[in-house]
Amino acid sequence: MVSPPVVAFVAWSGTGKTTLVERLVALATGQGLRVGAIKHTHHRFDVDHRGKDSHRLAAAGAEATLIAADDKLALVRRHAACPPVDRLVVDHLGDLDLDLVLVEGWKGSELPRIEVHRSELGRPLICRGDGPPDPHLLAVASNAPLTVDVPVLDLDDPPAVLAFIRERFDLSRMDRRVNRPDRLEQARVAAALRRRSMPVTI
Repeated sequence: MVSPPVVAFVAWSGTGKTTLVERLVALATGQGLRVGAIKHTHHRFDVDHRGKDSHRLAAAGAEATLIAADDKLALVRRHAACPPVDRLVVDHLGDLDLDLVLVEGWKGSELPRIEVHRSELGRPLICRGDGPPDPHLLAVASNAPLTVDVPVLDLDDPPAVLAFIRERFDLSRMDRRVNRPDRLEQARVAAALRRRSMPVTI
């Protein structure tokens, strides 16, 4: 089973990174792609609320708490440090038969990335700053013209950004109606085999 392409979006805070990724998810889904999204945060968070049963189980010391309902589920799992993003893709999205994974953050990873730039912030490009150029930079999505050695995409034109991603990763000719059950089962088996062969870090 071929892993889906993973594209990271990196930017200074306040640039509009989340807004762009949100619009790309909606556009790609509307075009028939199955999309996963991962967000990196430096802040502590809870997916449920104090006093709820699932929160009480986690507070009591459960290393992992799975909350499941008829329409969705959430896994809360303790770890000493955030795993690498490629490991997160394999462990948590690998059995979903996705076409594309969009990642917000992880600028220190080796993921192919698009930098989001907003000229009025007056900040330099992260991937083309004082140090060596980032070899993983695919393009810059900017609201102003830039002179840079990669394509410059219009930040205010999310369909054009998505078209660039689809062309870059050859997603333009995908037909999601072909062999859906078989592909989904293959993805689940492949993900299970990968998990068995990799050590688990909590």
